[in-house]
Amino acid sequence: MAVHIEVFTFNPFQENSYVLYDDKKNCVIIDPGCYEKEEEQVLLNFIKSNDLSPLALLNTHAHIDHVLGNNFILENYSIEHYLHNDDLTTLNAVPNYAHLYGFAGYKVSPSPTKILKGGEKLIFGDIELDVIFTPGHAPGHVVFYNKANKFVINGDVLFKGSYGRVDLPGGSLEVLKKSITEKMFTLPDDTIVFCGHGPSTTIASEKRSNYILHELA
Repeated sequence: MAVHIEVFTFNPFQENSYVLYDDKKNCVIIDPGCYEKEEEQVLLNFIKSNDLSPLALLNTHAHIDHVLGNNFILENYSIEHYLHNDDLTTLNAVPNYAHLYGFAGYKVSPSPTKILKGGEKLIFGDIELDVIFTPGHAPGHVVFYNKANKFVINGDVLFKGSYGRVDLPGGSLEVLKKSITEKMFTLPDDTIVFCGHGPSTTIASEKRSNYILHELA
């Protein structure tokens, strides 16, 4: 059951937003970071031109750059919205600081309709995603792992040769390192890691060279 992945890089933070879709035209939208009208239209046009049927909006976490497009997506599609329980505070804080980052026009994200705890298996058509709880960058951060197609949508946990910042509210280097070593690095070496910023990588590559291995050693 092939799952196709389309990535869009949006907003000044150069955040990667993802659309996963199967051969039956079912799709899920992960971390929509679209803010400008042009960005919204790019995402809308891709879904429409490929005749896709959105079934869910998933957030790996709720920092501003990953939720800028939540309101837009949920206004356009009557779909469920998934977020981990421990990141509700993160989501609710966004309107308080959006203007400080130049997003005075931020449209407040609706509250999630589906609360994640980690350990769930989500199934949308032929798209199967295991929810893995990976706090440290954000208190309620999760990743979405597709075993059959050997990839993980990992938000801001791992980056190619780096890892998510830990100086934001709820961040912890110690907790993040544990999430990476005890959760991410137990995935198969050939798993492709799709990141919230920058290029993709693999579990094998990060196990060899990611410098978080030397932090807190």
